[in-house]
Amino acid sequence: MSTLNWRRDPGYGLRMNAKSIEIEQIKKETEQIKTEAEQIKKETEQLRRENARLRMLNAKTKNLLSYVDQHCFPPESNSTPIPPIETGSSS
Repeated sequence: MSTLNWRRDPGYGLRMNAKSIEIEQIKKETEQIKTEAEQIKKETEQLRRENARLRMLNAKTKNLLSYVDQHCFPPESNSTPIPPIETGSSS
């Protein structure tokens, strides 16, 4: 029968304690990252809604400008032509 020549590793407890602390730190960081990811998702959705609202507002503005152009600035064929400026005349 052989006997094991076993000695206690003096730094084992300290290393295991350090690993436990490191694992807990990683768990906290992981939770923080998850929280930040959820916040980013919420902000992204809010920005998507805002972009949709702005696209709709932009379309309404373009339609309104088109309407104003049609009613306030008729095509050139309907407007009175501007007489040409003669060269040599003083203005």
